[in-house]
Amino acid sequence: MTPRQLPALLASLVFASACGPRPPAKETQARRAVVAAAPHTLAATLDVAVRKSVRLDFRVTNGAARAVELSFPTGHTHEFVVTDTTGREVWKWSDGRLFTQVMQSRVLDHSESADYQAAWEPGSQHGTFVAVVTLRSENHPMEQRVTFQVP
Repeated sequence: MTPRQLPALLASLVFASACGPRPPAKETQARRAVVAAAPHTLAATLDVAVRKSVRLDFRVTNGAARAVELSFPTGHTHEFVVTDTTGREVWKWSDGRLFTQVMQSRVLDHSESADYQAAWEPGSQHGTFVAVVTLRSENHPMEQRVTFQVP
């Protein structure tokens, strides 16, 4: 190695070490610690009421002794879908809706609930259907399903 090559080699080493892997940010580690400290603390229910329209009521309740933070990657915090018995999607709540692309969070204190509602107009459709609701939380995702009849 010549003395002229030494500065290029040192610059390469500095650049390589600066671009190497880094540990996650402290905020990410703290968020993981909160999630790990409180697993399976949320309870969810989905109620379906069939009248002229089908009313879907989804409730997420914090059963932990501490507050639980729900983190969402966008404004699309939940989703309601109705399928037929073969699994074919008949209706989707979010179709035609716009959602913010901003991360958001919601804190549920002990015994506090978050409620989400939707209504589906079945029109001339009759038979057996399945309502599926999804909480689109990054740290506490959950799904509930209920089979129901439209006379």
